[in-house]
Order: sequence, then structure tokens, then C-alpha cells
Amino acid sequence: MKFEINFKKLKEAVGLVERITGKHMTLPVLSCVLIEADDNVAIFKATNLDIGVEISVPIKTTTKGVVAVPGHILSSFISQIQEDNQIVKVEVISGNLHIQANKSKGVIKTLPIEDFPTIPTVADATEMSFASEIFIKGLKSVWYSASVSSVKPELSSVYIYKDGDYIVFAATDSFRLAEKRIKVPLAVKINEILLPFKNIADVTRIIESMGENLKAKMGKNLISFEANGIYVVSRIIDGTFPDYKQIIPKGYVTEVITLKQDFLNALKISNIFSDKFNQVHMIVDPKGKIFEVQTKNSDIGENKTNIDAALTGEKMEINFNYKYIADCFQSIDADSISLQLSGINKPMVIRPISGDQTFMYLVMPMNR
Repeated sequence: MKFEINFKKLKEAVGLVERITGKHMTLPVLSCVLIEADDNVAIFKATNLDIGVEISVPIKTTTKGVVAVPGHILSSFISQIQEDNQIVKVEVISGNLHIQANKSKGVIKTLPIEDFPTIPTVADATEMSFASEIFIKGLKSVWYSASVSSVKPELSSVYIYKDGDYIVFAATDSFRLAEKRIKVPLAVKINEILLPFKNIADVTRIIESMGENLKAKMGKNLISFEANGIYVVSRIIDGTFPDYKQIIPKGYVTEVITLKQDFLNALKISNIFSDKFNQVHMIVDPKGKIFEVQTKNSDIGENKTNIDAALTGEKMEINFNYKYIADCFQSIDADSISLQLSGINKPMVIRPISGDQTFMYLVMPMNR
């Protein structure tokens, strides 16, 4: 194998695929990037068996070939080379990969290619095209609410489905729930899928590199995205997401409207004095015009922070995990938020106060 490639394109391709590689005791080749050189195109491949990615890059081919090279070694070497516009010479000699840049030359030992898995394509698929922003925004808005444990795979995932003219993204770990609704043309079709939590960061990062328009295919066990020479495929979970709409309160008895930043600042202060359960005590007294957040730690001290807010409804004192509340602010662009409380042992619903009502966040209370 022998070819020449633009260094900037080489660096971008290796940077994307190398993140998918990982240590695997029984299949060492999974730590590798597979490079296939064909007629004036090189395909860089990587997989960890949950995600597979392929990136096609134009090259000047002298000799075709295939090689598997340890991803972290290749990426580390390339990331230290400067001069983005130079042409790099790549060649396999006596089983080693030689990379020649203007001022640097690397020789990297390779692994046998025979054990490298085939990156699957999605058969019997529902195919659709849409803006990449839809999936990026949808996943980023909710994925932190998914469970990090794989004991219940359906909770360790983001649930994606179509509801009228919206694609809905939802995630829950049973302590909190996030839902984001994004409007799409009615003609867009989508199967219900559960995208594994552990794949979302990599899938999102790769989609961000694809450009504006995606072509997606959804099958029974896989979902793939493709655009501009980049292809990524992810396993999806075979399971049933809980009917979360049943736990969303139909109404509320107390509402707090406050500035997002004021509330977040109060939570950050509370964090200093919170106990090992991250517990904060909220007091809402509409008649007394009091909205207060309290934390107490017998080893450190205690804190009370009053927050300016518009309050309506009944007086209420209730406890929450401050981290579960603070996590949702990354998904709210509005300056003001609404905290809707429906009872002592019932969840709090957080929504943005703006024209955009497509995001909803629910947090379960803590027992004192």
C-alpha cells in the first residue's frame, strides 16, 4: 500500500475514528484503525462492536492495500505534526506503516487485518433525510438524564420517536426525566428506537462533522447516519421504554418563575454545604414572598439563599438532589424558568419561560 494524502484531511479522519477504538483483551485489532487504500480514495475504519465508523478521504494512490494500525499511536503521532497544508506520504513496508511528513517520519507496527470486524450496513431499513441539527440538539438536550447503569438497558438509552410533526427525544434514570420535541416535516418518518447512552457522545461528535444534511437508516437492531463521506452505525437497544407520560403531572399547586442564572447561582452555593446525598431544601411561600434554598452539612456548616421570584399557589417545603436540577440548565436557552410543584411527594416540572415550549424536565423529590 502506498499513497499521498492532504495532512489536514488525514488528521481530521484519524481524529474522528480513533476515538471509537479501545482496548479489547480477546480482540486486540479493535484498538486499531483500519486503512483501506483504493483508487484515489482511502477509507479509515474503526469499531468497538457497539459503534462503527468509516470516513472516505481523497488520495493519490500508487499501490492499493489494507492495513490495521494501533489507533492511539497513529493519532498521537499525527497530532504532533504541524503545517496543515502539507502532503503526507503513507506506505506499508515489511509489515510496518511508514508516514513521511515534511519534517517528521514515523514507523508504526501493524496488526493482522483478518480479525478486523466488518462494519455493518442497515438492512430492511426505514430511510430518511433531515438536518443534522435535529439529532444533535435532540440528543444533547436529554442524554444526561439517561441511566449510566446497564442493569436496565431501556433506561440507559435515549428514546426517539415521532409524534405528529415532532421528533421526540426522551431519557430517564427513574429519578429525573428530560423530553425535547423538535418540529419536522410531516413527511419525515422514523421508527421508535432506543439509542444506547454509552454511544451517544461518539455518535453526536461524528454527526457534528458531517455537515448540515444527514441520510439516516433505521433497522431493527441498528441505526446509521451518512453524509459527506462519513458513515457511522450504532447498535440500538431491543426493549420498551417506560410510558413516562403517566408520571407527568396534569397540573400544579405552586409555581415559581425566576431567572435561570439566579437559581443556578443559588444551587452552586448550596453545593458547597450539601450533604453526601446532594440534598437541597426548597421553601416556597407565595404569601410571604419567599423562595429560599437551604443546605446543611453537619461536618461543614449550612447555607440559606433567597432568590427573587414570582410565586403563586400554596406554601410548600420540599427536598431535591441539586445535581439533578442543575443538569437541565444546559438544555434551556431562555433567561427565565418555571418550576411547577404539584405536591410534597410529587415531581417538580421545569420549563423555559419563552416562546419555545419544546423542552420539559421532571425531577423526583427526595425524602428528608
